[in-house]
Amino acid sequence: MERVLVVDDDAELCQLVTRFLAREGFDMRWAPNGAAGVELALAESYSLIMLDVMLPDTDGFDVLRRIRRHSGTPVLMLTARGDTHDRIRGLEMGADDYLPKPFDPAELVARIRAILRRSSPQRLVSAICVGDVELDGGARTVQRSGAPVDLTRKEFGVLEVLLAAGGAVVSSEELLERVWDENADPFTTTVRVTVMTLRKKLGEPGIIETVVGSGYRVPSAGLASG
Repeated sequence: MERVLVVDDDAELCQLVTRFLAREGFDMRWAPNGAAGVELALAESYSLIMLDVMLPDTDGFDVLRRIRRHSGTPVLMLTARGDTHDRIRGLEMGADDYLPKPFDPAELVARIRAILRRSSPQRLVSAICVGDVELDGGARTVQRSGAPVDLTRKEFGVLEVLLAAGGAVVSSEELLERVWDENADPFTTTVRVTVMTLRKKLGEPGIIETVVGSGYRVPSAGLASG
């Protein structure tokens, strides 16, 4: 049974979500504030954490930051509807997906199942080296010039797809389908934000090239022009 931790101070919402997800076969836990959420998240093993941005003692971003120091458990952020800034910030910090409030319970289940499917994807490559970047698909590690690069699941997935493409252009739509979900919204900024943070973590010289109107690629020489 998949275990899900909900970190949210809205008791009524959490009770509804807990009952609904329990009927779908999930084992549920609830934390009413950030401190309790961090404690539970690090004390036990979970398949997924639902994390509200607005908490009474801190914000969800601080909780996410503290969890990510020790755990790679998938995190679904709950945000105010239309708050693009919160969604982008959460993705940059390592959240796996976001869901605006109020939400349809059926959509919640669909997003959770999609995240769980992606959390253990079949590796595209066992190991690949382009320039001074080395990716090990089995160990899920990346190094540049021998130094480890700490990536989120999405960043790792995007880099893996681009490296495995052998210099070919990969569209944003294809990245959404292969790294996120086949039903992901093609009009979101999700891919652009993830590529931006991935570039920052990989450092200079850049290896990911933007092909205007087409997508992204990693040239076979391993150096991008922009």
